[in-house]
Amino acid sequence: MTTNPPGAKLILLITTHRVAPGLLSWPAWEALRSAGQVLAGDAGHPQLPALRQAGVEVEVVAPGSAPALARLLTGAPADGAAGAGATVWLGSPDGDPGLTDALARLAVEHAGEVPEIEVLPGSYDLPGSRLLDLVSVMDRLRSPGGCPWDAEQTHASLVKYLVEEAFELVEAIEEGDRDTLREELGDVLLQVFFHSRIAEEHPTGAFSIDDVAGDIVEKLMYRHPHVFGDTEADGAAEVEANWETLKAAEKSDRESVLDGVPAGLPSLAYAAKLVSRVRRSGFAGVPDEPYELPAELTAESAGRLLLAVAQRAHDAGLDVDAALRAAARRYRDTVRAAEGLKPAE
Repeated sequence: MTTNPPGAKLILLITTHRVAPGLLSWPAWEALRSAGQVLAGDAGHPQLPALRQAGVEVEVVAPGSAPALARLLTGAPADGAAGAGATVWLGSPDGDPGLTDALARLAVEHAGEVPEIEVLPGSYDLPGSRLLDLVSVMDRLRSPGGCPWDAEQTHASLVKYLVEEAFELVEAIEEGDRDTLREELGDVLLQVFFHSRIAEEHPTGAFSIDDVAGDIVEKLMYRHPHVFGDTEADGAAEVEANWETLKAAEKSDRESVLDGVPAGLPSLAYAAKLVSRVRRSGFAGVPDEPYELPAELTAESAGRLLLAVAQRAHDAGLDVDAALRAAARRYRDTVRAAEGLKPAE
């Protein structure tokens, strides 16, 4: 191996594909502009157009090949002329598998002969940037050549999965299982991205995940004037009252205080939501159901009794649906114990 001139340097410039091309740190731009040569192993690297537009010439070579390694470690251009300035390697989005291992091996085998190697981060992932990866994956799955099953799905066909994933998330929360909670949050998130990707293909009412995110951002900012505006709120109760007032103004075309409550909710959750709406509105036109166990239960009396429980639970600040699920789990474990079995996982 040819001995490097004094001060020779190899800079491994690492960038992320999750930010717009050309958005590099100032040290990265300094290294690129002063480099003796800039090499890359991917002709489709997302940064190449931006760098070339900025006047930085980038040569594409086969990563890991003997000629490429020689140029990286000697700093010599392809024509063999003496180079001036550091050699910059523009890291590929896939991390250039094998290249760093080869460089590390050569640095050990030829200690003192190889140049100083510096890893320079040129750009960083922003919070939430991995959501861009999910957009790309979902697009790949729905596009020609992707997954046949994913390509056939519709909003209607995915409803059952959305419901299942939501209940699995609720179970993970109530069980306090952090690992499962993380997984189930991902499954619910997938449903949002899946439906948004399908919506992009609608012939007349298309919208994207960016539209969905933009709408909820605007809604959150509008309904939190104590955070994003000049409204003051003392405590959570006042915040909640402001929220309901703003929400009512948005839904001013509704005729009933119960409009908008989804009838597809599970029966007990549906009853609890109706009670919550009535209580919040201050509507007093309908008396509460009497909380008493009738002498003989019928379908009607059982339903009225459950509604009365939902009303009392709301007034006590309890989630009646969660309370029933907890009681059901205790009942399940009692039965299993009577059977000589361990509690369910």
